[in-house]
Amino acid sequence: MAHQIYLNEQTGQHSFFSVKEKAWHGLGQVVDQYPTSKEALTFAGLDYEVVKEPIFTTSYNSDGQAMDVTKRVKTHFATLRKDTGDVLGVVGKDYEIVQNIDAFTFFDSIVDGDGIQYETAGALGNGERIFITAKLPDYIKVGKEDLIEQYLFLTTSHDGYGSITAAFTPVRVVCRNTLNAALKNKSNCIKIRHTANVKDRLEQAHKLMGITNTLSAELETIFNRWASVRITDPEVKKLIQLAMCPNKEVYNNLQAGKDDDLSTCFKNICDNAFAYAMSNPTQQMETTRGTLYGAYNSVTGYFQNVRSYKNDEAKLKSLLYGGTAQLRTQKAFDLCSGFEKEQFIGVYN
Repeated sequence: MAHQIYLNEQTGQHSFFSVKEKAWHGLGQVVDQYPTSKEALTFAGLDYEVVKEPIFTTSYNSDGQAMDVTKRVKTHFATLRKDTGDVLGVVGKDYEIVQNIDAFTFFDSIVDGDGIQYETAGALGNGERIFITAKLPDYIKVGKEDLIEQYLFLTTSHDGYGSITAAFTPVRVVCRNTLNAALKNKSNCIKIRHTANVKDRLEQAHKLMGITNTLSAELETIFNRWASVRITDPEVKKLIQLAMCPNKEVYNNLQAGKDDDLSTCFKNICDNAFAYAMSNPTQQMETTRGTLYGAYNSVTGYFQNVRSYKNDEAKLKSLLYGGTAQLRTQKAFDLCSGFEKEQFIGVYN
């Protein structure tokens, strides 16, 4: 099952919902209006409770034969869904369950429930990992007509792997490119351990809102500057190549003008991204056509709209969890910053 969306065999429903747009892989529920957090929880099939239960092991006698006596494991517990009984994972004794409803409450608390719009939510596997995307009421405006929506993304798990992660990610309205730009040394996300209490999570929620306000203001300033910086087609192609290079050796060869030994795969990736830059309708706007802002969007647009992924979960990881797409778009961001200063700076790490 490549899509990994949980199918509840008791209800026959997939645990996913989206607003207006087609649901993931055509599965789940599509609703016409933005739901409340309580409604979103139900639409996505996330209205289940997770509990910690003791783990018991088989006991053996001195001859190595199994006995009827069991022994309780004191250091770990199993997490399971109360509605289906599915075991979701094994966790330490100090692990604190964050119920799905608490994840939505986290978002509600950021803007006091005013103006936040839940767009998608769902569960993967047997429900051990959930994700939520919510749109904030304000926009980043580039030029006169190019609007960038502001989204918050949250994922948490019930299997003991990973922290609660909440991130800010702007998305272009026109072509829905995910722009994972980390400005300088600032981070666009926060991580909260499952041992944190409710007060700590609330404090982190307000911290995320502060990150969002800071990043959105800085991105608006930067993107408007880039929209006024002209860039030639050959320069766009070079920027794409430098952003997409897979290792330092390729990067140094490109910087030195040695492109004869590039692999066919790498050339195809760059050619496809360049074709997107030159021909996609969203790249013909006043803010993008022949501009540095358009060059940056050619890279983000490639990963969002052109590149093929094994499945949607792989795409999600690539775009938001520090995968290839996020690393390459960060390179593109750094290269554009360098180009604005009239040089392609060395940004390969």
